[in-house]
Order: sequence, then structure tokens, then C-alpha cells
Amino acid sequence: MIAGGTPGTADAVWTEVARGVAYRTFDVTGAGGPARVHLLSVDLRAPGVGVDLLTPGAVAARAPLSRLADARGAVAGVNGDFFHLLENQHPGVEATGAPVGPAIAGGRPLKAAVPTGQRFGPTLPPGLDTREVLGVGVDRRARLGRLALDGTVSTPGGRLPLGGLDQYALPVGSVGVFTAAWGTASRVRATCGTDTDRAAPCATETYEVTVREGRVVAVADTPGRGPIPEGSEVLVGREAGAERLRALEVGDRVGVRHRLVAEGSRVPYVFAVGGHPVLRAGEPPAGLDGRISAVRSAAGIADGGRRLLLLALDGGPDFRTGLTVAEVAAVLDQVGAVDGFNLDGGGSATLVTRDPGAPSVTVRNHPSEGAERPVPNGVGIFAHR
Repeated sequence: MIAGGTPGTADAVWTEVARGVAYRTFDVTGAGGPARVHLLSVDLRAPGVGVDLLTPGAVAARAPLSRLADARGAVAGVNGDFFHLLENQHPGVEATGAPVGPAIAGGRPLKAAVPTGQRFGPTLPPGLDTREVLGVGVDRRARLGRLALDGTVSTPGGRLPLGGLDQYALPVGSVGVFTAAWGTASRVRATCGTDTDRAAPCATETYEVTVREGRVVAVADTPGRGPIPEGSEVLVGREAGAERLRALEVGDRVGVRHRLVAEGSRVPYVFAVGGHPVLRAGEPPAGLDGRISAVRSAAGIADGGRRLLLLALDGGPDFRTGLTVAEVAAVLDQVGAVDGFNLDGGGSATLVTRDPGAPSVTVRNHPSEGAERPVPNGVGIFAHR
């Protein structure tokens, strides 16, 4: 039960960030103690208001949210998806910093989802997986959905299904593709763990094929690292996928096709970020965690998808206990959201706004680690003042 304040009342005091974008705070009390909520309300019907993914310029890279927002000229934003952290299970394998779920920026698919057993973050309620997204379509309506990878690799020996796109973990036995969008991080981690066990050993059978302008130009027994030039693609295979790639030779023609397909919707996304639902049609999913309190970020959808609500809890000393995921869902419900979506929390939870005429954004909450944690992406709000 959430107590304290009246977060959903119409007479609440809001600060206008830009036309159609407003910010406020309020306090609530959860099972673990007091929590301060920082809330953005974004009217997607307002002229000039838009939403897009904030990124550091590569999938496998991180930067503070304020830097991501300033680089794009966003007027506000909140941190985005959970991401690959440093692990002890795979000595010598570096953390990529890449997000867990699918990502679309400016209508362009950036990456697909890792296997559900390879995700970082709180335990998912039953029936949910890493393909879950919060997004905005070309119709300017926010919605929850799922994005699945649909792709193939055409080779002289036949077609291979594509199991990954610019992601830090590939399904066992699959072939994944890495593009220039991935960045410079090592591709070795993509062959570690299994579909159900993130800590499982790295695959012993791997292979990498570099394709440039439709032809194989290099092969290697182990995945490499470094920038991938525009016009080139790197195929990484593990187990059975590696065996299929070994049939390719330098000079062979290879075609790679991939897209992200929205489940149950024909409206293309212009923006999408990963996480998981905490409200659907006003109801929390069964099994939503109501025990573990933490500083969290989340998003809500109201007014038939025409209003987006972005939320981050304060991580200052007086509020560091935070809320459970179930309590965050209750807060979203109280402020008028019909659908709700959990984003990364803990030290990642950050909300920023830009004062009129200011050259940079201001971090409005207190990050729980005392300073902004670098994150792989964020939800950016754009508006003409």
C-alpha cells in the first residue's frame, strides 16, 4: 500500500519545462519507508513534442544521462534499459555495457533482445521476457509491446536463421550479426552463458566471419573487437552456428537481412526501449515483486497513449530505501497511467530537465551512488519552446 500525498490530483503544482512537458515531485510512503517521486508528464499531442532514444553513439557504450541529453538537445529525460554489467563468472571477458532488450532510435532498429536467461535486472513476472518494450509509434502514441528479431543469412550453402543483432549474448547454437552500431567492445561475451544460465561457461566452438559489401573478406576462430566500418558486418557463431559459418570462404557472397517485428501491431515504432511491464490496462501482472525495495525508474502511459509519464525515485539519504516494483506500479496507477513499464533502477535511476534558456540539463533526483552512473540509453524528450 502506498500512502502520503495526492499524486494524481489536478491541482498539483507542476513546473513547465516546455510546452506540453511538465515536472513535479511528491512524497509517498512504501513498505520500506518514505520515497520521493520525480515525475515528468509529456503530452504527445503538443506541437513540437517528441520522444527518442538517447544513446552514447554505440550500442556497447555508456555515458551519464545528462551528457546524453545535452548531446541531443533534449529538454528532459530518464534513464532507460538494464544493461550488461561486469561479471565474475567469465574471467577475462569484459563488460560490454550493452542494453538487455530491443532498441529503436529515430525509427532505426539498433539491437535485438538477449535470451531471457541472460538478462540483468529483477526477476521477471511469469509470461514476460526480454523482448518487452516501451515505445512510441509513427502515430505519436505511446504503447507497450514486444519486438522480435526476424532475420536470415544467405550463403552459397543455403539460408541460416539469424539469432542476434548487436547484442551481448547470443542463443546457444546460433549466428548473430554485429554492425557498425555495436561500437568497439569485444564480441567474445556474445558466446558466453546459455539461454537459461547467464553464468554458464563460454562456448568452446566459435567462429567469426567479416562481410564487406556482400562478400566474405576475413574469417577467425574467435570473436574479435574494435570498430566495424560502415558497409561491413561481422557474423559470430557459437556451437552449431559456428560450424555453419566454417563452411564460408573468403570471396563467398553473403547476404544479411534483419528487422525487428512488433508483436500484435502494424504501427512502426520510431522509438523503443527495453524493460518490462508493471501495469497492463490498469492491472499489475501476476507475480510482480512486492518484497524488495529499491530506488527505481519507470514509465507510464495515459490518455490512450497520448500522454507519457516518466518517473524516477530520489536516491538521497532520506529516501534511499525506495519502493518495490509493485509499489511503483501503484504510484503509476495513482498518477493516471493505464499501462506501466519498469526501467533500470538503483544507481542508474536518473531524471533530468532543462530550465528555459539553460545550456545544459539539471539532474533533478539524487542518484543513489552520489553521482550519475553511466548508462547505455535513456528516454529523451524533445520540444520546441
